[in-house]
Amino acid sequence: MALCSLSFLVSSGCAQTQEPSTKESTGNAGLPKVYFIKEINSGNLVKVYEALGRKAEGKVAVKLSTGEPGGHNFLQPALIAPLVKEVNGTIVECNTAYGGGRAHTKAHLKAAADHGFTAIAEVDIMDANGEVSLPVKGGKHLKEDFVGKNYLNYDFTVVLSHFKGHAMGGFGGAIKNISIGIALSGGKAWIHSAGTTKDVGKVWGNLPPQDDFLESMTEAAKAITDHCGDKILYINVANNLSVDCDCDSSPEDPKMGDIGILASLDPVALDRACTDLVRASEDHGKIHLIERIDSRNGMHTLDYAEQLGMGCQKYELVEIK
Repeated sequence: MALCSLSFLVSSGCAQTQEPSTKESTGNAGLPKVYFIKEINSGNLVKVYEALGRKAEGKVAVKLSTGEPGGHNFLQPALIAPLVKEVNGTIVECNTAYGGGRAHTKAHLKAAADHGFTAIAEVDIMDANGEVSLPVKGGKHLKEDFVGKNYLNYDFTVVLSHFKGHAMGGFGGAIKNISIGIALSGGKAWIHSAGTTKDVGKVWGNLPPQDDFLESMTEAAKAITDHCGDKILYINVANNLSVDCDCDSSPEDPKMGDIGILASLDPVALDRACTDLVRASEDHGKIHLIERIDSRNGMHTLDYAEQLGMGCQKYELVEIK
């Protein structure tokens, strides 16, 4: 495959603390690489995974959103099936904190089946058997992150995210997928309340300041990256770019065209690259997604993640031809 690279120096500093584990993961001046391929298809999804140079081994969790019933923008099983098969993965999720069609395990499994996910792989609703606590190191709001108990059964995590907007976070990508996505319902309430309550019946009427929520979401993500070490990788598919999340049962239709598939061993670089490509797009419809990101101060998530040492907002974009 042909590669071309371009370094994006988009941040004044980088608080990355972990050494890269493979030569493929870093580029010029030690910047993390973000691999990018424009055409979105199942073969290219496998290709971008292989470009990362980190093999998913052991019992592999593939973390994605199964999509709220009524929604339609989530990553389609036909698109992701070859990658899930390649890594011999189990699709993993946790129940929601807002009611809807995925608030309980039985309903969640039905939604996963209705959307076609159980036809391509085993689906594990990880909080079906309870919760475990993972420590949060260096956080201002959270000291622990509450995740589905079954998450501890996995040796490796493939974070397969649909990049799009989000009503509360501004955008949803890799960081949101491993924080709110791996937290069980009470853990989601814990994040949304900035560590005030795990009661899903109390959280929505007493939300904290926006930046406190964004920082709590990032702290929960750090608990996952610390837990996994180098047994994790990140892929974002930037298609169906609605301003709304796949957790929305009636999402707004996308106003801009698809961008492509991006992958990295650095979740901060990956999410930053996605937002950069949205802003650099010549598609006028991007104004709606940019407004959603900026009106929620969504970029603060990446600033804080960099501050916590989760990764870099400087990166080298490597296009796969």
